[in-house]
Amino acid sequence: MTDQSRLREPSFRESVDVMFNRAVALMDLSPGLEEKIRVCNATYTVRFGVRLRGAIHTFTGYRSVHSEHMEPVKGGIRYSLSVSQDEVEALAALMTYKCALVEAPFGGSKGGLCIDPRDWEEHELEQITRRFAYELAKRDLINPSQNVPAPDMGTGEREMAWIADQYRRMNTTDINANACVTGKPPHAGGIKGRVEATGRGVQYALQEFFRHPRDVAAAGLSGTLDGKRVIVQGLGNVGYHAAKFLSEEDGARITAIIERDGALVDEDGLDVEAVHRWISTHGGVEGYPEGRHVADGAKVLEHDCDILIPAALEGVINLSNADRIRAPLIIEAANGPVTAGADEILRKKGKVIIPDMYANAGGVTVSYFEWVKNLSHIRFGRMGRRQEESRHLLIVNELERLSRDRDLGWTLSPDFKDRYLKGAGELELVRSGLEDTMRIAYQAMSEMWWSREDVADLRTAAYLVAIERVAASYRAKGL
Repeated sequence: MTDQSRLREPSFRESVDVMFNRAVALMDLSPGLEEKIRVCNATYTVRFGVRLRGAIHTFTGYRSVHSEHMEPVKGGIRYSLSVSQDEVEALAALMTYKCALVEAPFGGSKGGLCIDPRDWEEHELEQITRRFAYELAKRDLINPSQNVPAPDMGTGEREMAWIADQYRRMNTTDINANACVTGKPPHAGGIKGRVEATGRGVQYALQEFFRHPRDVAAAGLSGTLDGKRVIVQGLGNVGYHAAKFLSEEDGARITAIIERDGALVDEDGLDVEAVHRWISTHGGVEGYPEGRHVADGAKVLEHDCDILIPAALEGVINLSNADRIRAPLIIEAANGPVTAGADEILRKKGKVIIPDMYANAGGVTVSYFEWVKNLSHIRFGRMGRRQEESRHLLIVNELERLSRDRDLGWTLSPDFKDRYLKGAGELELVRSGLEDTMRIAYQAMSEMWWSREDVADLRTAAYLVAIERVAASYRAKGL
């Protein structure tokens, strides 16, 4: 990257502001309401000490609340050395718009702790996490009715279980304590399908995109997902599940996987499950026996493919490489992988970008389902599943009786009976709800994209839909 391009490259926070400004310029909002939606309501910075390895270590963490047009506010907690106030506030703003777009009844929030989790043993991480949770919870920055965190980069089910337990210890009479955080393990109040949710949402987003011939044609593509060449950057939780589902269920070909130590390339398609196992054992893709290893993984972003899925870090597509990106369709599985400057270059080149605020909303959607489950104190499917199976069995039995009595010789297709008779359990209901959410949200974006001549891309359409919903909520409150 040249010094000049580095100077012109907007930060992640600036990128969010640029994209917000581009959308509100097309709206008829009063200046006061526009500013109310734009600004971050509050950011709390905490510095706390934990005695570890015979010494006191001081950690810095953040919890930012962007908008309280709906409560509780919702957003993940990330553990990363790159965490800063600017980053957390930008991510909190994205959460506001993301929740509005997919109609999850939350305001936007985000948290972060400046830490590399790989530097600490599990019991040490637990001490750090519990102390961070204590600092936030005593200020109601973790609370089932006010602020509900979730996993993000560097955190997962384990950390959420620690946070939930810490909140419960501090609020022993709160019957809804489990709803203070989402992304918990299923055996600790979580919900089936939460771990896969963001990657599954990416799959549903692409499936819906390919149901819209006009949108597909705008990207210079045709047909369905079957046979499409896909490059995935980052095989963490999101990238792994997206790549796995697209290859195993939709017939897409994963032609490259980019990781920290380079990339694997195979035009015939990589076995996602096998690569994921290799990374889990070896810490990277180097040495994997199949495909070609490319040491400079970033260069593989520029390879020829049909769909590019940046699923790890912010700003991987920027002013230094945007001109060389060949993929006609980019879906932002990560938060902010395309900078505002790169976004402009790609749009001028006719690339279609499915924006992060929509593409990775599967996580917060299923978090919403988990929060509702915790508040209702019953798992989805428990009341109605067997009744549904009984009604289906009535139909099947009646069909078989008719065939027998009339000597019609009807036979049901192999496996039909088992599949039809199986009532929906929690996982099936979660996937159904997620698919419905992703489809309806995409349709709202697409309609905005094509119904207005001044809306040139899906990102602007997404911001317009989301900001209008936030504005409507504020107006209803009398603002």
